[in-house]
Amino acid sequence: MIETGLHHVTAFSGPALRNLDFHTRVLGLRLVKKTVNFDDPGTYHLYYGDAAGRPGTILTFFPVERAAAGRVGVGETQETAFRIPRASIGWWTHRLIEKGVAHEPLVQVFGAPTLRFRDPDGMMLALVGVDDVEAQAQAWVSAEVPAEHAVRGLHGVTLLLDGAEPTAAILTEVLGLHEAGREGNLIRFAGSAAIGGFVTLRAVGGFLPGRPGAGSVHHIAFRAADDAAQAAMGEALAARGLNVTEQRDRQYFRSIYFREPGGVLFEIATDAPGFAVDEPVEALGRALKLPAGLEPHRAEIEAVLPKVA
Repeated sequence: MIETGLHHVTAFSGPALRNLDFHTRVLGLRLVKKTVNFDDPGTYHLYYGDAAGRPGTILTFFPVERAAAGRVGVGETQETAFRIPRASIGWWTHRLIEKGVAHEPLVQVFGAPTLRFRDPDGMMLALVGVDDVEAQAQAWVSAEVPAEHAVRGLHGVTLLLDGAEPTAAILTEVLGLHEAGREGNLIRFAGSAAIGGFVTLRAVGGFLPGRPGAGSVHHIAFRAADDAAQAAMGEALAARGLNVTEQRDRQYFRSIYFREPGGVLFEIATDAPGFAVDEPVEALGRALKLPAGLEPHRAEIEAVLPKVA
């Protein structure tokens, strides 16, 4: 079965070392790739995910040392949520308290316990308790987060929009999702993938537009099984009058980009070739990896990048 849903989420952050510390130590995610922003090689591009760096588990960041704070608003991702075992909600609540991470009271969202909190740059994140999640994603066992409580990939994202209908049409008619439920002003759409399967739309007319900066999401990426599937989605988008970029090689996947009608930047990324294309799975994230075109400039690039582990 072709899996549909999220491939990854990419956000802006402040200092790289602080970002790395929070997501690997506090949240226990694996750094699966340490590379650079191909469009701005003086900036890191850090990828976090599960043990194998599978699509649907990936949260990535462009860290900028002195980045101004972003502002969440209409046309942006409001919340990025991870999946954890339902029985681990209490453990994570205590961990956030222990680590001094501000969080909101536990709430039920579409029947699932949801613990919302912010990372050091103010990015809204959530942990969602899910039944049988242990069988759906390979846990990365970190020094501080044991396997039984480990994050098991993305749960989904919530988009803040003026109106839901135009975006909903793209999700269902092009990207392979279907409406899965409504709750208050939330409309949830689900893909076929167990991990990263949900996109929730929150329609709130009259809000200010978002402002890019630390703590804001740059884009969300959806899965395409291969180049042919991606091309077919691109053609369907173009037929609806949307501007779609040419395919861009991102080393670990191939991508096309477009702004959906609500203003959110969407990417469609191929599952292949994956993060083990340039280093073995057991060594993911240890060394700075550069695409072939930037390799001759390694010395200059390393000279300007801040030092991280």
